[in-house]
Amino acid sequence: MVAAGIKFGAVTVLASLSLGACETGYQTTDATTNVVIAGRTFKLELAITPEKRVQGLSNRTDIPADGGMLFVFPDLQVTRQEFVMRDCPVPIDIIFLDRTRRVTAMHQMQVEEPRRQDEDLVAYESRLKRYSSRFDAKYAIELKGGTLPSLNLKHGDQINIDPALADQAR
Repeated sequence: MVAAGIKFGAVTVLASLSLGACETGYQTTDATTNVVIAGRTFKLELAITPEKRVQGLSNRTDIPADGGMLFVFPDLQVTRQEFVMRDCPVPIDIIFLDRTRRVTAMHQMQVEEPRRQDEDLVAYESRLKRYSSRFDAKYAIELKGGTLPSLNLKHGDQINIDPALADQAR
């Protein structure tokens, strides 16, 4: 981003100009991307395929304080999203974002009772609490449980995500 100042009388108006390839701050690889949320940098694993989105952070026993996962949904799947704590032994905080990368919903997801030996998959899935995006969501960010309160995010806040990721989701 380049800031340009234009002087109107005693008032200077600053405008940000996006210069595409000149934008900096995105450190994205095939597997991760850095995202700044409320001044803190998080290195997020990418979930851009159906398999990665279903797996999410399941079975993780630890999530780094500066880690987590970024879910990117293909345009055909940009609808209201619901997440569950399937096979998650640690709490997870989730932030849902719309196409403009604005916060639409946030939840502190708690650990669920694991699947019982006598419980079939349908029964297990049906008893898990659903955490909804409330509105259409293009992105979801999962962070270590307990992180949300320190971020002081509000609905409508924008989180800057590498724009190239929007077209990579399958």
